[in-house]
Amino acid sequence: MKRGFAALLIALGACAAPVPAPLPSSGIDGLAFALIGDTPYSEFEAPALDAMIEDMNRDDLAFVIHVGDITSGRGPCTDAWFEARKRQFEKSRHPLILIPGDNDWVDCHRTGFDPLERLAQFRRIFESGEGALGGSRLRLERQSGRFSEYREHLRWIAANVLFLAVNVQGSNNNLGRTRAMDAEHRARMAAVLAWLAEGERLAVERKLSGMVIFAHGDPFDSKGPRRGTDGFAEFRAALQGLALRFGRPVLFVNGDTHFYKLDVPLVDPASGRPIASFTRMVVFGSPFTRWIRAGIDPNSERLIWVNPAPGG
Repeated sequence: MKRGFAALLIALGACAAPVPAPLPSSGIDGLAFALIGDTPYSEFEAPALDAMIEDMNRDDLAFVIHVGDITSGRGPCTDAWFEARKRQFEKSRHPLILIPGDNDWVDCHRTGFDPLERLAQFRRIFESGEGALGGSRLRLERQSGRFSEYREHLRWIAANVLFLAVNVQGSNNNLGRTRAMDAEHRARMAAVLAWLAEGERLAVERKLSGMVIFAHGDPFDSKGPRRGTDGFAEFRAALQGLALRFGRPVLFVNGDTHFYKLDVPLVDPASGRPIASFTRMVVFGSPFTRWIRAGIDPNSERLIWVNPAPGG
């Protein structure tokens, strides 16, 4: 691996609180993890995914996070394709956490599938257990109660940081296409907002040092809303409120736009200044099969670091 590259420390520390003593159950040491997404899009890219998994397997990683899109916008959306991808992900010697992307269900109508049926199958194949995919199983907590169908909403704690996933999608977050999908959007966003709020409460109560939130869709995409609707407005507002209240480092990771980006996109409405404790990162995506090495450094006020160099 290219250890010579200096890690790019995220500028989260400007308004971050001092790192508190971590909870024994959270793990007190720093760790490294991988971030990937939007791959593979075709049979041509599948071998590149195998090679990337082999590369990550040679590194000392706590886990791998895939933010979704394991097929292209025109599919395949079949069970056979999903099962083949699961076999690939199981080759990871590290725990691998996968959440759905828009190509995995929202956009499957383009090839004659029912999006809700595809999401149900995605959950059955990838989200049915309580642990991650791959080796060295990592136990995950999934959303329960009245939102228990949203098994892709999951979380765990590592190095005194909360990792939390939500099903927020590209294609305008499935809003503005049909009445049925608009209803799906409203029901899912109720679950998303509840899961975010619950995660924030947990992080505050347990005095966690920071949060890593990840989803597939890009709520800061400059392409704008579809048909005058903005499927990301509620979500952006929720992230803004969380960042202002929490005040500690938050890294938001998304895919969908396929080009690496690191920015500070949220603004404090009171001051008009960027919320320095909140950083967003976009992973690489098709046709680029590359992973990003990231990690937690409890001895740094900035806490969360990212290295976009190929192979980490």
